[in-house]
Parts: sequence; structure tokens; C-alpha cells
Amino acid sequence: MTDLGKSVDRSFFFGASPEIKVRAKALRKRMTFCEKVLWQELRKNRLHNLYFRRQHPISHFIADFYCHELRLVVEVDGSIHNPEIQKDRDLNRTAELENLGIAVIRVSNNDVIRNVRKVSKQIDDEVKKRLKMMETNGMSSNSSTKS
Repeated sequence: MTDLGKSVDRSFFFGASPEIKVRAKALRKRMTFCEKVLWQELRKNRLHNLYFRRQHPISHFIADFYCHELRLVVEVDGSIHNPEIQKDRDLNRTAELENLGIAVIRVSNNDVIRNVRKVSKQIDDEVKKRLKMMETNGMSSNSSTKS
């Protein structure tokens, strides 16, 4: 007998530990200002009727925003991401997520503050690209492609 909960959990969270899930829940309660601003653009299926989750556990990471249907992560980078060592960690994190078949978009806090519409457009462009790629590859999508 297959434990359906475990298989759904594995593909949805990519094996994230219970500890990571608890940390993600705590992070949802204390999102940064820029994350809150971008969340207003992504929540309630506003982009092509796709569902984005905030502070979503994936393997041993917590993604700022994640659309499971498209396997798309959006990361909002603040000044903590500026030091060279953190840039290397971010590159490694992106590579690990890409190895799981997940695309990553990185946006800066400054971009969100200065022009959240432009950031939203950047995400929208990637969403359209991934929807088209799914269509081309014959993968089904339950979402509408209307803007």
C-alpha cells in the first residue's frame, strides 16, 4: 500500500524536513517589507490564475515565493545578498534548485521598492515563457493564460 501523503509531500516539498517546514511557517509571519509588497502582486492567483506560495520549503531551502505548477521560484534579495560569500551561496542554491527542475528569478529589494510593476512584468514574462514551454512539451496546465 502506498502512502499517498508521503509521495505528494516529496514532490511538493522535495523532501523538506519538518524543521524546515516550521522555519518556513515562522518566516511567513515575519516577511520583509519588500516581500510583503511583492506578495500583493502574486497572491490570489493574480498572474495567469496561478497559485504562488510564500516562504515555501523546498528540500533544505525556503523559497520566498514558489509556483509549484510551473516549478518557479522568485527570490527577493536584500543587502544581505551583497557580500561575495553570500553571492556564491545564492549561485549554489540556484544551481541546486535548477537541478530539481525549478527555475529561479532573483529580484532586488531596490527593484521592488522602485518599480514593483516592472518586477511583476519580469515575473509575468517568465510565467508566460514557462506556460508556453509546458504547452509545447504537451504538459497540462490547469491555469488560464489570460492576463
